[in-house]
Amino acid sequence: MSPKLIAALLFTHAAARVVSAADGSYKPLFNGKDFNDWTLLLRDGTPEEIKQVYTIDPGGILHVFRDLPNGTGVETRKNATHGVMATKRSYKYYSLKFEYKWGTKLFNNHDQFQYDAGVIYHITEMKIWPTALQYQVRYNHLENRNHTGDIVAGGITMQWYSKDGATFEWPKDGGTPQPVRRGQHYAQLNAPFHGLDGQWNVCELIVMGDRYLLHKLNGKIVNMATDLGTAEGPIAIEAETGETLWRNILIKEFTAPVPMETFLP
Repeated sequence: MSPKLIAALLFTHAAARVVSAADGSYKPLFNGKDFNDWTLLLRDGTPEEIKQVYTIDPGGILHVFRDLPNGTGVETRKNATHGVMATKRSYKYYSLKFEYKWGTKLFNNHDQFQYDAGVIYHITEMKIWPTALQYQVRYNHLENRNHTGDIVAGGITMQWYSKDGATFEWPKDGGTPQPVRRGQHYAQLNAPFHGLDGQWNVCELIVMGDRYLLHKLNGKIVNMATDLGTAEGPIAIEAETGETLWRNILIKEFTAPVPMETFLP
């Protein structure tokens, strides 16, 4: 997608804006009862450890690392309990909403990434870690810096807008298109977030095939990219370094791509 086209999407109201979509209500992606619709995978863990990594609390809350003893995998089995809980079907045009908050336990390579988890999507190769895009869920408690809303392009290239080449910014505020590339793409620094205060963060991922993606955090759009290197795939909840609780994981699917301006303030 060219800079001129993305600018048109962002800042003009076309006379004939067509949204050919089945705008139904949001439906649960996770039923809060079992993992029948999901595939659970650990890097080196045993079947018994998978049951310790992904558990369900009363009220249908998904609880990652609840039953795994604190410290497992840090010194003697580093990174062994990295995992994904992935849908068995693919998704293409959708809005995914979810809430998360941090627990207290830390595992694996937390010395590098602190409290780290994420929602992985458009998966094209299922492994640890998948070839995919990721809505990063992360908190650096050492610097009190938010990384939730970062984009991780693992093995996939895309166009991304940034003011200084380091953090996202809208074109109208000085953001410029960066070369199509992979890797980490940081969200806006001034995004509202909850770290270790026990509060829930409210997130939304909007992705329309390979056209564009939007990451929202607590009501604010904090990241955007276009020309995604893949058009669809399963969605996964990541287990990486931090004990994490998830709730209200909801999805709304569309039958065709919806113009970006539909979701902008």
